[in-house]
Amino acid sequence: MRRGRRDRILDALRNSAEARSIAGLADELGVHPNTIRFHLDALARTGLVEQVADRVAARGRPPARYRASRRMDPTGPTNYALLAAAMTDYFAAHAADPVRDSTQLGRSWGSTLTKRRTHRSSSTRQAVADLVDVLAETGFRPEQPTGRTARDIRLRHCPFLEVVDRHQPVVCALHLGLMQGALAQLQAPLAVDGLDPFVEPDLCVAHLGDAPSQLAADRA
Repeated sequence: MRRGRRDRILDALRNSAEARSIAGLADELGVHPNTIRFHLDALARTGLVEQVADRVAARGRPPARYRASRRMDPTGPTNYALLAAAMTDYFAAHAADPVRDSTQLGRSWGSTLTKRRTHRSSSTRQAVADLVDVLAETGFRPEQPTGRTARDIRLRHCPFLEVVDRHQPVVCALHLGLMQGALAQLQAPLAVDGLDPFVEPDLCVAHLGDAPSQLAADRA
């Protein structure tokens, strides 16, 4: 099978102290050199092997030699849900005020998500559009509010769904802070006043209001 043959090539490279040629690998594994070349190209694209320049001076073009990359497999399995659960468990158990501190963490995080946006969200419409973009990029699947006076953003997905059941107040506070931090960084005339989690099984709702600076200006 193709996958099994590719594994054998990678094992041969990992077990070799020196870079190997295509012809040498073909002889060892008993397959055609073109087959070896095909699999080496695929392994090189994923970063598992690398081509090595031949230092031996010789007439003509020296044969390509390959070795296994000396690093962790970038295509290997990941378990970010376990990492998120471990960190959330620790935060919930040891923070002085988990909800307050999680909100503050979210604000700090949210401010970094808008750094590539060089403009200021000077209008309500632009602020809502920018926040919807940030939420979409983060995985919330937001719905664009409709109407000129719409002040709710409907969120159709929770990107931290795996840990919500364990510590929903902490996770939702993080999301609230994220939105607040993003709008603050954009100097938007809006703020997120609250977040209603799971008003329906597939829906959370973020409520928008005037930013504190805007409220002060209106009262002046």
